[in-house]
Amino acid sequence: MSTSLYTPDRDELAVLLQGEPRYRLDQVWAGLYTQLAAPHDITNVPKALRERLAVELPTSLTQVVRRVSDGGDTVKYLWQLGDGSRIETVLMLYPDRVTVCVSSQAGCAMACGFCATGQAGFTRQLTVGEIVEQVVVAARDARQMQRRLANVVFMGMGEPMANEGAVWGAVQRFHGAIGLSARHLTISTVGLVPGIRKLTERELPVNLAVSLHAANDQLRDELVPINKRYPLDDLMAACADYLEAKGRRLSFEWALIDGVNDRASDATELAALCRRFRLPAHVNLIPLNPTPGYPTVGSPKDKETQFHSRLIGLGVNATVRRNRGTDIDAACGQLAAGQPVVLRGTPN
Repeated sequence: MSTSLYTPDRDELAVLLQGEPRYRLDQVWAGLYTQLAAPHDITNVPKALRERLAVELPTSLTQVVRRVSDGGDTVKYLWQLGDGSRIETVLMLYPDRVTVCVSSQAGCAMACGFCATGQAGFTRQLTVGEIVEQVVVAARDARQMQRRLANVVFMGMGEPMANEGAVWGAVQRFHGAIGLSARHLTISTVGLVPGIRKLTERELPVNLAVSLHAANDQLRDELVPINKRYPLDDLMAACADYLEAKGRRLSFEWALIDGVNDRASDATELAALCRRFRLPAHVNLIPLNPTPGYPTVGSPKDKETQFHSRLIGLGVNATVRRNRGTDIDAACGQLAAGQPVVLRGTPN
């Protein structure tokens, strides 16, 4: 796979710029990550160098479609990569913040039946450059709207912990080059325990979000197949160790599925699980978004309200996350990069 514009770190870029005055490295690096400029727009370096950068370090992402929803506050980008693979990125503008949801893989191998990305299957890992470029382009777009990108969440296509090396390389770039605080970077996982353990050893205290969806192994085995390899006890122990080591926010994502995981007993089990492992986690309740390959629908409003109220009554910090971009398939679980989704069966 060829090197792209945002693949080299600072030392690697210095090697590429050998023969240039030393200050050129600072100019190019600041141009790419502070100014968020394309090479031809870094006007304080010679035209010949700009042209050389464009040839030797081409961009990774070619825009196929840019769709807008919520009055311009949600933007979904469909990108084509150099090998023809496709990924999606979502930019979300709120009154008090701007967040970008990035992909870490083309497709996903986790096979969660209610997720459009999992239904479409796995294509390949993304490189550091392909991940970083998603954020740079989104930040550039936000700046044109007179807003500043503040948060990056790895909740797009793919399982970040299955591509932990490239994800962490991108995190370092977001933190060190673009200047985003670790508390504004969130890595999500469906429960790959080795990845959580590795993240515990990393130097930056980023936020950890776990797509939980069930609080007993039998149901979670059905909803999140990787649970058969890393059951809840192992997952919760890894989460507890991460929380102790980093002191950062831990959140559980819970897609509310009608008649599947929205019962009073499910809320009771979730509260008991958090108490048993002494996890003061924040639970994000997400009404299940429609996907072609999963016939069961999200919980109706009354069940959503009852489930939320029960959690609060049991001492669990929980909020209901409002869906954004559902009409353009940009909401949680809907990203499939325009790939056809094959129906894999109905839930038990």
